[in-house]
Amino acid sequence: MGNLFCLVQVDQSTVAIKETFGKFDDVLEPGCHCVPWIFGSQLAGHLTLRIQQLDVKCETKTKDNVFVNVVASIQYRALAEKANDAFYKLSNTRSQIQAYVFDVIRASVPKLNLDDVFEQKNDIAKAVEEELAKAMSAYGYEIVQTLIIDIEPDERVKKAMNEINAAARMRLAATEKAEAEKILQIKRAEGEAESKYLSGLGIARQRQAIVDGLRDSVLGFSVNVPGTTAKDVMDMVLVTQYFDTMKEIGAASKSSAVFIPHGPGAVRDVATQIRDGLLQGNSARYI
Repeated sequence: MGNLFCLVQVDQSTVAIKETFGKFDDVLEPGCHCVPWIFGSQLAGHLTLRIQQLDVKCETKTKDNVFVNVVASIQYRALAEKANDAFYKLSNTRSQIQAYVFDVIRASVPKLNLDDVFEQKNDIAKAVEEELAKAMSAYGYEIVQTLIIDIEPDERVKKAMNEINAAARMRLAATEKAEAEKILQIKRAEGEAESKYLSGLGIARQRQAIVDGLRDSVLGFSVNVPGTTAKDVMDMVLVTQYFDTMKEIGAASKSSAVFIPHGPGAVRDVATQIRDGLLQGNSARYI
């Protein structure tokens, strides 16, 4: 019915190309337009002004001879004021954009090592965008944005990179573990040294207290019992200590202590008996 009354509708975000007897005549904006076909006017086609996206996968080689697939995402749109150029100058817009992307990526990536490609992907995207914007503006297209969305090395290279990364992390973990064990050993040694030092102080103080007590006992006994000497008092103390020790040994049910021969004589003879016992043991062993 629209063609019968020479009326056409152009949708939003779209322009129509009007020709008269096969020659470009006008760009029709969105809305209703009269195209009198009886006078040779017709619509050659429509052109969308919406942003379009093209993903381009390009295989290339890095400076260190690693083959990678670089995936670039190109967002572009036709310009309304240059709709006639966008419609007539390019027969296949997507193929043209793809060719420029291949050209820029294959010129940029071979200058970089693989690690640098990952680090400088924004620079690669910027180079692609600048080259595309300069080339496609002559054809009535605007490059909105260019992104490098993926960089895929060869599968064997990816595996090797993962193994290198895992080895580096394991080496770091081993270093940290060794450092922690070193710190623990140092702290343990410091603790043992401090413990032994304090234990030594305790033993020294204990012995000092014993000596002080014995001295006080000897002095007190000598004063209270006239005619006794310090040696007599020490012999009595040794006898007391001797019987206390024997009592403790007898009270122990699982004692494995072995004593040399002894007798209940005077304490002054204990040293002599010990010496005699040792001499007897040595003599019996040689016999």
